[in-house]
Amino acid sequence: MPFMPVKFNLQKRVKLAQGLWMLYWLSVIVGIAIFSLGIFFKIELRKRSEIMDNNESHLVPNLLILVGVLACGINAFGGKMCHDSLDPLKFAKLKPALKPYMLLCCGFNMLLLLLVLLCFLMQFSVYLTLAEGLKNAIKFYKDTDTPGRCFMKRTLDMTQIEFRCCGNNNFRDWFEVQWISNRYLDMSNDIVKDRVLSNVEGKYLMDSVPFSCCNPGSPRPCIQHHLTNNSAHYDYDHRIEQLNIWNRGCREAVFSYYSSIMNSIGALIIFTIVLESADVAGLKYLSTTLETMADPENPECESEGWLLEKGVKETFADMIAKLKMLGRANQVEEGADAPEATS
Repeated sequence: MPFMPVKFNLQKRVKLAQGLWMLYWLSVIVGIAIFSLGIFFKIELRKRSEIMDNNESHLVPNLLILVGVLACGINAFGGKMCHDSLDPLKFAKLKPALKPYMLLCCGFNMLLLLLVLLCFLMQFSVYLTLAEGLKNAIKFYKDTDTPGRCFMKRTLDMTQIEFRCCGNNNFRDWFEVQWISNRYLDMSNDIVKDRVLSNVEGKYLMDSVPFSCCNPGSPRPCIQHHLTNNSAHYDYDHRIEQLNIWNRGCREAVFSYYSSIMNSIGALIIFTIVLESADVAGLKYLSTTLETMADPENPECESEGWLLEKGVKETFADMIAKLKMLGRANQVEEGADAPEATS
């Protein structure tokens, strides 16, 4: 007995074909949106590639671009099939392509499911990538004369200004590195010389942060130097006063931005999977109701459509049986080839 059978007359068949045509073109629009999101995400990752440790995170945008193109092509073809389905001559030409097309749609849905999983699982990889990349970016902040790092300072400053953050974990990360180049230090100055000599690695470390860490919304002029020295500023106590620099680390801020993008993409892909499943189910009903017409020359006659020709259990059992037969056929071929090889 067919699974979920439905009776159709001419009016219902026409409405089904028209509704499916609209659904398929909606899927094309969603495919364009996925493609656009892939381009946007790739650009956003490239804009901050200097503060990211590697390019592994580009797997998701590359897959989005591929899936967007495939969605447009597959669903445009599905829309054409629905448009031509009510013409017996055109349907007869498209009928051999129905089964391969549905299998392609099922495979495409599996790809979409994989992409959804990647959108959520790759967020951990992006987090680690940002953590290591920002750590290196802060270390190389001063190397504006070194090839390959010339724009590191600009990228990091713009990131801190745009995302209202400071450092990797927090502003204290700047205390652990020398972020001022030696070319801008007066080595004849006793204070500078003592600070350099007092460090084991010969670095000029200080309790200061770059200007890009300053919060422009603070009523007090930005205190970016001697942050832990209360006597260096009037009416100031760094332990109790809310500092007028950003307290949030850039790793958390940038990751939150990328995570929101990936979560939005994941939600759109889930919607696409539902939409593609509805398209395939509707096309299956349309094709079966056209094939079961008692008199194809009389469009007014009734017919029956279904999702599966047999019940779910019977269909599953048939699939298992076919797989077993395929496995046995392969074993027979291997056994038949063995004597030829020995002779």
